[in-house]
Amino acid sequence: MKKELNIEEWNRAGHFNFFSQFDEPFFGVTVRVNCAKAYEYAKNTGNSFFLIYLHRTLKAANKIQPFKYRIEEGKVFQYDDVHASPTIARTDGTFGFSYMPYQESFYDFKERATTEIDKVAHSKGLELPQCGLNVIHCSSMPWLDFTSVSHARHFKFEDSCPKISFGKMTGEGEDRSMPISIHVHHALMDGYEVGLFVEEFQKLMNLEGEV
Repeated sequence: MKKELNIEEWNRAGHFNFFSQFDEPFFGVTVRVNCAKAYEYAKNTGNSFFLIYLHRTLKAANKIQPFKYRIEEGKVFQYDDVHASPTIARTDGTFGFSYMPYQESFYDFKERATTEIDKVAHSKGLELPQCGLNVIHCSSMPWLDFTSVSHARHFKFEDSCPKISFGKMTGEGEDRSMPISIHVHHALMDGYEVGLFVEEFQKLMNLEGEV
């Protein structure tokens, strides 16, 4: 479900009108996130580290309201929930797109996500998944300890979905960390809201258990 925001009564009305006119309205930041406890939890329970941090990404995003905003035909809508559309690597070196609905429980999320991973991993081509605008485009590049990321954009296609990329985990023990790149539409949020997301995500990554 979704509801329309009254832009005229929104405290960011001026920001929305200003940044909506930009050819490239997205801005991005890259930060390092400590992932020691989440990685240990994955290793000790036999769970996928990828699915653990993806689920915690969605949990954090669903807690920060602007991450649930989308622009549709010049109007702003707030969705009840946002889901994941991550890239899935194949053994032949290519990747496919997927759709993983958010579930409050990690184990409920894992069940659907595992089936989706297997389906996409054994597919070919680059078919777009059947999903709405209330997704976060996610990608993982575990080969790269990157310090910045840019994304391919189709400027004629209206897009306001956040884009989050995860990089290579480095370090040992309590010092394990990985870079995370976050790109968002500036008409919908600013650095403050991205900071709130990073803070919430780090809080969740510090937990050694189901969140």
